Amino acid sequence: MATNRLFNSLNNVFITLVSLACTLPMLLVLMVSFTDERAIQRNGYQLWPEQFSFDAYNLLLLGSTPLYQSYMISIIITVVGTAIAVLITGLAGYTLSSSHLRYRNHLAVFFFITMVFNTGIVPWYLISTGLGLRNTIWALIIPTLLFNPFNLFLVRNYMRQIPQSLTEAARIDGAGDAFIAFRIFFPLSLPVLATITLFYGISYWNNWFNAIMLVDRESLYPLQYLLFKLNSEISMIQSMQSTMDLGINAVLPSESVKMATAILTIGPIVLFYPFLQKYFIKGLLIGSVKE
Repeated sequence: MATNRLFNSLNNVFITLVSLACTLPMLLVLMVSFTDERAIQRNGYQLWPEQFSFDAYNLLLLGSTPLYQSYMISIIITVVGTAIAVLITGLAGYTLSSSHLRYRNHLAVFFFITMVFNTGIVPWYLISTGLGLRNTIWALIIPTLLFNPFNLFLVRNYMRQIPQSLTEAARIDGAGDAFIAFRIFFPLSLPVLATITLFYGISYWNNWFNAIMLVDRESLYPLQYLLFKLNSEISMIQSMQSTMDLGINAVLPSESVKMATAILTIGPIVLFYPFLQKYFIKGLLIGSVKE
C-alpha cells in the first residue's frame, strides 16, 4: 500500500513537471506577443516583458488587413471540409471493412499505392483548374477533400474489430448498408472518427498552399495565408529599411507579430480539442455483443 502511494506521488510529480515543460513555451509565445519590439531587440524573449505593448495585436486586428473576413473563411472551409472528408472516409472505411465486399483487398492496395507514390503539383493544379475551382471558395475545400489514405486505413482497421454478429443481426432484421453504417458502425467508431476529425480539422485550418495556387481574390484569403502574407510584407519592409536610407525611424513589431500570429491561429484548435477528447476512450465495444 505504501509502495502504491509512493508511486502515485512520484507519478503526479512527473506529470506535473511534464505539463509545465509543455506549458512554458506556450506561455513564452503569449508574453512575447505582448512585448514591445524594442524590448525584444534588447533583451530577446522573456517570460515577463520589460515593456508591454499591444502593437502586434493592433496591427493584426485593427489594421487594414481583412483579418475577420479571413477568420470566417478559415472557419467555413474547416467545418465544411472536415465534415465532408470525415463522411467520405467513414463510408470508405466501412466499405473496405465489410466481409461481403468482393475485391476489398485489391481496393485497399489501390489506396495504399497513393500513400507511396505522389503524382506531383502539375497534375494536381491542372485538375483543380480544369474543374473550375480557381478563385472560388471550393478551391480551398475540394483539393484537400479527398480522404487521406492513412486516415482511411485507421478507420478500416478499427471497423474490422466490430463483431460481425452485429452486422448479421441487422441484416436479418432487414437493415441495409446505409442503416448499418450510420446506426451501428459510426456510433461504435466514434473514437477513430473523432481522431480523423481532429486530423482533417488541423489540416484544413493550417492550409495555405491552396490559396497560393488557386486564389487571387483577397476576399477569399484564409487566415493562414493572410498572416503569412502579412509577415512576408513586414520582413520585406524591414529588409528595405536595413539596406536603404528611407528616413523611417519606426520599428515594426516583426517578432511580436509572429508570436501574435501563432496565438491567433492556434486558438480555435486549442478550444476545439476538448470537445473531441472525451471520445478518445477504450472499451467502447465492451458489452455491445452478448455472448
